[in-house]
Amino acid sequence: MKLFFFLSLCTLYTSVFSQTRITGYVLNQKGLAIENTVVLLKKDSVSSVLGYAITNNDGEYNILIKEEIKSPHLLEFSSLGFEKKRIILNHLKISDSKRIDATLVSESFSLDEVILTTTIPIRIKKDTIVFTTKSFTDGTETVAEDLLKKIPGISVAEDGTIKVGNQEVEKVMIEGDDFFERGYKTLTKNLPAAPIEKVELLQRYSNNRLLKGIEKSDKVALNLKLNDGAKRQWFGNFELGYGLASQNRYDSRANLLNFSKKNKYYFFTNLNNVGYDATGDISNLIRSSRTGQPGSLGDNQRVSNLVKLSNSVPYFKDSRFKFNNAELLSLNTIFNPTEQLKIKTIGFANWDELAYFRNSTDTFVANGTNFTNSENYSLKSDFITLFAKLDINYDLSKTASIQAVSKYSNTEAHKRSDLLFNNTPTLQNLDDTNNRFDQKIAYSKKFENNKALLITGRYIKEEAPQGFTVNQNNFFTLFEETEPQDNIEQQSSINYEYLGAEAHWLDRKENGYLFELKVGNTLRTDQLKNTFNITTSNDIITPVRFQNKLNYTVNDTYLWAKYFYKFSKKWSITATINNHLITNSLDNKSTESKPKKETIFFINPSLATSLEINDKNKITLSSALTRRNSGVTNIYSNYALTGYRNFSRGTGAFNQLDASSLSLSYELGNWSDRFFATAFVTYATSFDFLTSNRTITQDFTLSENIILKDQDIISANVSLD
Repeated sequence: MKLFFFLSLCTLYTSVFSQTRITGYVLNQKGLAIENTVVLLKKDSVSSVLGYAITNNDGEYNILIKEEIKSPHLLEFSSLGFEKKRIILNHLKISDSKRIDATLVSESFSLDEVILTTTIPIRIKKDTIVFTTKSFTDGTETVAEDLLKKIPGISVAEDGTIKVGNQEVEKVMIEGDDFFERGYKTLTKNLPAAPIEKVELLQRYSNNRLLKGIEKSDKVALNLKLNDGAKRQWFGNFELGYGLASQNRYDSRANLLNFSKKNKYYFFTNLNNVGYDATGDISNLIRSSRTGQPGSLGDNQRVSNLVKLSNSVPYFKDSRFKFNNAELLSLNTIFNPTEQLKIKTIGFANWDELAYFRNSTDTFVANGTNFTNSENYSLKSDFITLFAKLDINYDLSKTASIQAVSKYSNTEAHKRSDLLFNNTPTLQNLDDTNNRFDQKIAYSKKFENNKALLITGRYIKEEAPQGFTVNQNNFFTLFEETEPQDNIEQQSSINYEYLGAEAHWLDRKENGYLFELKVGNTLRTDQLKNTFNITTSNDIITPVRFQNKLNYTVNDTYLWAKYFYKFSKKWSITATINNHLITNSLDNKSTESKPKKETIFFINPSLATSLEINDKNKITLSSALTRRNSGVTNIYSNYALTGYRNFSRGTGAFNQLDASSLSLSYELGNWSDRFFATAFVTYATSFDFLTSNRTITQDFTLSENIILKDQDIISANVSLD
């Protein structure tokens, strides 16, 4: 009676509007009315319901919809004890009224203690798609990564990168809690697959819960739901593999978990020398990057080393060329002392030994110079990485929260290279260290239902000293009084400190428009130093033009505004303007020049428009003008050793590089379709671009950064799934 009264009120209220009406009676084979028959109007047998009704005591139903029926639709009648009936409904204009009667045929059956159970493989709940894992797995899955490969629409690359369609996931959570952010590969490569009962795909995901429904998000995330047997109790697994017929190959892992309502614990370890990468890209764990998203202040801060020993790899599976001896231990916890307070801790230690070899031949022909170099190259790396994270999140109220995140990482690496260069034995040693401390504090406040304010502060300090030695002097023709057997040594370091503060305002209008405004200031100070020596039988030579010591400071005050406007449901435009006032300061202690300082102001505008032709076709056109400030590795003035036979140097001056770009993309289908395609083409013009002027000899190369004018690049990509 309540349902009937509610439907009657709805009918009375909406009768004043133009609507399409479908009415009729449902009868049995004897012409008697069938009450409580469910009548559904759908586009087809699997589509969502457009309208519904339940027949009254007289068998009468009444369906009202507000849209025109252009293509054939299905009218479906269901009642207990009768066979389901479907009637095809053709074109109906708005305000049309059509009567359709139905006669249902009795369905005879008997039940004798029969229990019927069913599992729905896929459920859709607003922005969440839920996959029941047992509908897609076959029992051969060992870790979460293996399971996710079986879920339709989700792809897992060889390195562990997870994508939905052509977009990488933002994070992978367990029971709604995130341990590793962008370093999710550490989780998916180790978490056992057996206890995972459901996989939730979260669309239009927001990293900040207070921004849900406000920010314009196209991010996707995954949430792994565990079965009841894996909750509120300790559980885990242990696996051990050893190759009896192989050369001392082993692979072992252990997991111990407890996911109660208040506290969550996840401890795991992995030891192997079969080439299995148990961490993925570990830098994503240490430097989780969400550049361009609200609250991402400082996510783009990195340090670049001067010396990099070559370890480029062919397009083979890791197990075919990667020789390792990895030992991984991770201790991770989440505490909820109160409903408002959540504390996350991560402890991570990774030891590894990597071996790599390559044989190559290079032939150089240019401007009358002709020579061939041969290399038999092997590289062994021993390193240890320690990482700790403390994440405290406190909800001040339902509409306000504060978060404090502290990170510390330390990496110690020793690399040894045995090289036969043109039949001359060469030994390289590189001691590579990185220390990083990262502190971030963020305050979030939501106003009403469509406005939010984020205030973020961040401090980063990173140090990267290097010690590099070579027992062969390939520069004996460049430096007088030196011989090929002399030893080469360089001590170098690039250290920086970063301090930033930012306020970000978001205002979502009732019509879907979005206005964003950011204002902030960042200060980064870099210290670059290198000391280059050649040890001869009689002396230690320190060439003047091959030493560097400088301080480089960049102060950036910026105002950023963005507006998203919708002309219709399918056509939108996004305009962005980015204003920067930058002060560069350079104190080059390796030269006699006075400290330099400059202040510049520039604007980076961009414009993008998107058109959804229909549910299967989408076109996006975007353009931008950009100016980029140079980093410390582009401005040092003297040469620095970057390899056993290479020197390079920067421009010795401040540089800003101007460019423009125009991009066109086309999408056919959706990521969940059986067929999905994307096409992308970009035309970019660099009005100023950084390149190098090189002096090349058979024994060594001198490289000098220079700026040239006008570079045009056209790139295109087509992807089919």
